[in-house]
Amino acid sequence: MAGNVCRTCGKSLAASGGKPGRASVYCSAACRQKAYRTRQAAGGGGVQQLISEIEHQVKGLVPEKPEPFYSGVESLSSSVRRLRSIARVARDVSRTVTPEPVTNSAVTEPGVTESEDEAAAVRSGDEWSFADLVEPYRRELQVHCYRMVGSYDDSEDLVQETLLKAWRNRDGFEGRASLRAWLYKIATNATLDFLRRNERRPQRYGPSPVPPSDGVEAPTFLPWLQPFPDEDPEAAAESAETLELVFLAAIQHLPPRQRAVLIMRDVLGWPAADTATALDLTVASVTSALQRARPALRERLPERRHEWARGADPSEAERDLLDRYMRAAADGDVGAMAGMLRADARITMPPNPLWFGGRDAIVAMLGPTFDPASPTCFGRWRHLPTRANGQPALGGYVQRPGTRVYRAQVLDVLRVEDGLIAEITSFEPHLFPAFGLPLTLTD
Repeated sequence: MAGNVCRTCGKSLAASGGKPGRASVYCSAACRQKAYRTRQAAGGGGVQQLISEIEHQVKGLVPEKPEPFYSGVESLSSSVRRLRSIARVARDVSRTVTPEPVTNSAVTEPGVTESEDEAAAVRSGDEWSFADLVEPYRRELQVHCYRMVGSYDDSEDLVQETLLKAWRNRDGFEGRASLRAWLYKIATNATLDFLRRNERRPQRYGPSPVPPSDGVEAPTFLPWLQPFPDEDPEAAAESAETLELVFLAAIQHLPPRQRAVLIMRDVLGWPAADTATALDLTVASVTSALQRARPALRERLPERRHEWARGADPSEAERDLLDRYMRAAADGDVGAMAGMLRADARITMPPNPLWFGGRDAIVAMLGPTFDPASPTCFGRWRHLPTRANGQPALGGYVQRPGTRVYRAQVLDVLRVEDGLIAEITSFEPHLFPAFGLPLTLTD
């Protein structure tokens, strides 16, 4: 009789009535979900397990030894960030009204597979289990949306939309494809819908306020372009080349569907058949789109890009360059700043249609902003280092005359080439919190 009772609660199972297929082993979706959560907990997953880990990490902090203490705090911060992300997903999906009832299809004998477990958990209607399952994919899905649209703000909205759509349509996830592939399909279609609603065309910059020097020309103006924070050093190292601002700017010139095909095939490494399934295309259409996208992208990328140094952390030379940059800005030393720039350096400031090309032109622009006697002087500067798009970056703060507070002013992402700054892309300060930077500093 043991085979005729629910594995979770022990209640008798309903007779199959002669229906084909494997026998049910749980009496309800609730019991099936409870069994799944038990297996997850045993394997080291689940919200309760994560809370227990955080409690253990807090109790293990010993501030007497700085190095181990710092490592412990870093580990604790990572766990808390994951718990916060899971809680955010659970909160968001709990606010979503979905049709009832959620599927009651049972997990069956013999041998419940991992994909069946995933499908059962996704379809169960339990917000916490759903959040725990999808949260590990949240960042890579946001990176995918970011590559598609080039905007950090929009990528945040799109990954949230993706997870909410997945929750609303969870009844349709049967586990035939992996959960990751299913989420990527939803995310890709969400970005394509977004780009249909919000047509974005690369534009031309107008004349620079200071005539460019060294024959430098303006790049394409992309008002929506924003940086992306490097939160995970290992992931940043792996994706640095396809997250660089020059790559993001180049790929924005491709039609949206070509862009999606190129990202899925060449960046994510998906087979043509899987890409075709995700985009509801034929394999021939995917191949054709990729053949058109590759040369179009190459035309937009710098010739010497393959020579650029990349990594998750700045090199010793880059750290020294950042230190000198911060000192020069704090001292208002335009000469020192000029010594760090290539002759053909360039500054752009999306979404503002301003650009400055050539070291001499940049120095002519910077001089008055650093000079306390100039009416266009910004004030005193301070900077904090960070990283964005696999590149060194700096959060710039300005203390206006007569005030004591340094307020967030600009986020500069630097492209360093041959030990000198080749390009500075300056972004608005509302993005500081995404980079872990405060909005104000004091003396």
